[in-house]
Amino acid sequence: MIRIAKGGMSWILGSFAFTFIFLGLFFFTTDLLSVFFFTVSVLFFLISCLLIIFFRDPERTIGRGVVAVADGKIREIVPIQDPDLGDCIRVSTFMNIHNVHVNRMPFDGTIQKISHHAGGHVPAFQKESDSNERVVLLIKTDIGSLKIVQIAGSIARRIVPYVSEGGSLKKGEKIGLIRLGSRVDLYLPTNRIKTLVIQVHERIKAGEDSIAEIHD
Repeated sequence: MIRIAKGGMSWILGSFAFTFIFLGLFFFTTDLLSVFFFTVSVLFFLISCLLIIFFRDPERTIGRGVVAVADGKIREIVPIQDPDLGDCIRVSTFMNIHNVHVNRMPFDGTIQKISHHAGGHVPAFQKESDSNERVVLLIKTDIGSLKIVQIAGSIARRIVPYVSEGGSLKKGEKIGLIRLGSRVDLYLPTNRIKTLVIQVHERIKAGEDSIAEIHD
């Protein structure tokens, strides 16, 4: 049985509801109008099936070291100076609509701060997406502070947090959902990272694939 992510079931049920409404109208009409209602009901049925795929939430075997926050393709790995973390490495993952949309904790830690920032909805792979709507999580861990930035895109216009400030989570636990894909940035403190085990364009799975090994 396919498990559905929290925050996705309402979309699926809503789409199925329209499927049955238009299917019912098909049975009570004739001629071209009945063809129209049947066609629309088939369309909503296909959308419902796609939403089940989009909002699936499979079990994961948790990886070693620091693990991926999101499913998708590594878009960028860059060293930067962050106002919260200082000298760090930013790993950006682009989530397509066919990826699992549930994001997970990269390491054991406590949520120190969650902040929501309004913004645009340009495609997440564009540079301008740095100004998109986003949710920022600052996390305290045994290797220092980590930061996760969930960024909405042109289709994904809703970020659904699963966590709250002060909550302690284990590596691989779910932290939220970005509906219909987008981008997630993970900021890691440079002085505690032994080596990165991923590279740009590599495809990864949240919670399962390792991102980095840490210094003991």
